[in-house]
Amino acid sequence: MKQRNVNEVAKLSTIAIVGAGPQLGRAIGRRFAAEGFDVALIARNRTTLQAVADDLSGEGARVEVFPADVTDRPALHAALTAAEERLGPIDVLEYSPAPAPADLRRAPLVEATKVTVDSVLAQLDLYLLGGVAAVQHVLPGMLERGTGTVLVSSGAGSGPMIAPHVANVQIATGGMRNWILNLHAALSGTGVYAAHVAIAAFIGQGGHASQPQTIADAYWRLHTGRTEAELVIQDLPDDYLEQGLADKFKS
Repeated sequence: MKQRNVNEVAKLSTIAIVGAGPQLGRAIGRRFAAEGFDVALIARNRTTLQAVADDLSGEGARVEVFPADVTDRPALHAALTAAEERLGPIDVLEYSPAPAPADLRRAPLVEATKVTVDSVLAQLDLYLLGGVAAVQHVLPGMLERGTGTVLVSSGAGSGPMIAPHVANVQIATGGMRNWILNLHAALSGTGVYAAHVAIAAFIGQGGHASQPQTIADAYWRLHTGRTEAELVIQDLPDDYLEQGLADKFKS
C-alpha cells in the first residue's frame, strides 16, 4: 500500500464537505481552497450550495455542488460518486450535517428524562448512519492510496460536555464520536487520519473562537498535524443552557 508522508499532505487535491452550509462549510471550503484544494459541496439545498460555491469561486479552486440528503443513502452515494468523477479522488472528507428548523419541527429535540426510541431514530439517521455511509464511501479508496483525512464534526454534547436538553441528539452524536475515536486508533500506520471535532460554540455568534474562519483554521491544523484524535472547541457562554439553540436553528 503506497503511503504519502506528512510533507505531502498539503498537496492532496479534493475536499468533500458533507452538510456544507453558509457558515462553517463555507469557511472550511475557503480555507482548503486557499491551499490549492478543489471543493465538493454536498447538502440538501441546491440554492444554498450554489451561493457558497459562487462565493468560493474567487479562491481560484474548482468548486462543484452535489445536492443530496444524507438520510437518503443512495443519493449520498451518488453525490460522492459524482464528486469523484468531476474532481478526482476525495482526499479529505468533512462531515458536519445540521438540522434545519423544519427538521426540528418534525423531529424535535428531547431532554434526557423524556427520550423515547422514536425520538432517537431520526437523529441516528442524520448523524450516525449518514456519517457511516459517507466515511465508508471514501475510506476504501483512501486506504488503497495510503493517504487521506476524515474529519467528523458534532456538538460537544457528543461526549466532552453534558447537554441534557438535547439528549436524543447526543445519543446519536455520542455514537458517532465513539466510532471516529476508534477509527482514529484503527487507522494508525495506514497513512489515513480520522478525527472528531466537538464544537461547543454558537458558530458566528460568539467571540473570536466561535467565528467560522477561526474554526476552519483549526480544521486545517488537524489535517496537516494528523495527531489528535479529537479537537474540542469551547466558546460557550456560562448561560448556554438557558440560551438554547443557536440562532440559525430558531424560526
